[in-house]
Amino acid sequence: QVQLVESGGGLVQAGGSLRLSCAASGRPVSNYRMAWFRQPPGKEREFVAAISRRFGVKYYAESVKGRFTISRDNAKNTVFLQMDSLKLEDTASYYCAADSADSGRVDPGYWGQGTQVTVSS
Repeated sequence: QVQLVESGGGLVQAGGSLRLSCAASGRPVSNYRMAWFRQPPGKEREFVAAISRRFGVKYYAESVKGRFTISRDNAKNTVFLQMDSLKLEDTASYYCAADSADSGRVDPGYWGQGTQVTVSS
């Protein structure tokens, strides 16, 4: 099975940028549809972005479309989430996830431990 470790979180001012990384081990990220989820304080975890296994199709939550970019580097076995034009409401714990299915609703079977992103005014 795949193990996932996120990094890159931190404190950033509104309007700034951060890049999250998700390093995988055990299995190649190319074997999975990879995704990012987030959990804002006091709220449920929500989908952010995903990249499909076979064709690298990317899809995003409406709230981040045009500001966040998901990418995958198979050689480094790593997935990234570039976050630009950050808003206060982007404050959350961000989780990397791997989904064995490559279609339908994103329902990951593997999760990282999360990394905190805090956006300040």
